[in-house]
Amino acid sequence: MRLIAIAFAATGALAAAGSAAAAVSDVEYLKASRCRGLADSGLAQVDTAALDAFVKSERSGRAPYVLERSKVEYDKAKREAKTDSGDRKARLTAELSGPCQAYKS
Repeated sequence: MRLIAIAFAATGALAAAGSAAAAVSDVEYLKASRCRGLADSGLAQVDTAALDAFVKSERSGRAPYVLERSKVEYDKAKREAKTDSGDRKARLTAELSGPCQAYKS
């Protein structure tokens, strides 16, 4: 009985260590993909290399549905940035120059 309990504890520790390998959560990864879409749309003059590197480095180990959702977020952000609304462009530019900066380091 004691051996089984030790085996379960070891398995749990390994699973926790494997999930800790991802530096950011799936939600943060999706936000970074959105930021990358905004940057690639030409909304503002932004160096996209840092965002591209961040998304690429965080891609490994993600579930396939998260990777698919990141493509959706990227495309949605690019479409949203192409709208003619001045208020929306100002909001997206503020998002790109504000919260998105966290993914460039």
